[in-house]
Amino acid sequence: MELIYNETQIGVVAKELLKSFLPFSCFAFHAPMGAGKTTLIRALLHVLESKDDVSSPSFSIVNEYHNKKGELLAYHFDFYRLQDEMEALDLGIEDYFSAKCWIFMEWPENISSFLPENTVHITIRILDDLSRKLTLSTY
Repeated sequence: MELIYNETQIGVVAKELLKSFLPFSCFAFHAPMGAGKTTLIRALLHVLESKDDVSSPSFSIVNEYHNKKGELLAYHFDFYRLQDEMEALDLGIEDYFSAKCWIFMEWPENISSFLPENTVHITIRILDDLSRKLTLSTY
């Protein structure tokens, strides 16, 4: 599946992604720095009606988001700073992945051995300053 969009269409893209992969709860975002991974995750969490402000977990590695009832909605990971994928075990990654919530991961290639089988891989390619191309797979 491929989608081309610009920032004004990101809400529609987020709705389509969630609807298309409803049985899946784990999304891995592959893209260069500045391609819009966090922006797309922010749009996904908006569609899911997160009550929390969405930001990149660059320094904390994981952010937790809740719905309007205060229930756990999603975990958002940024694995960019990991030097070795074994560091993910120290974070308790297996516990996070077994939680009944949405999982959004930036830089998933840094923990490739630990990705759940049902992970939806989303590759973002920069077309120009405003446009992006998403390629989706479940390999």
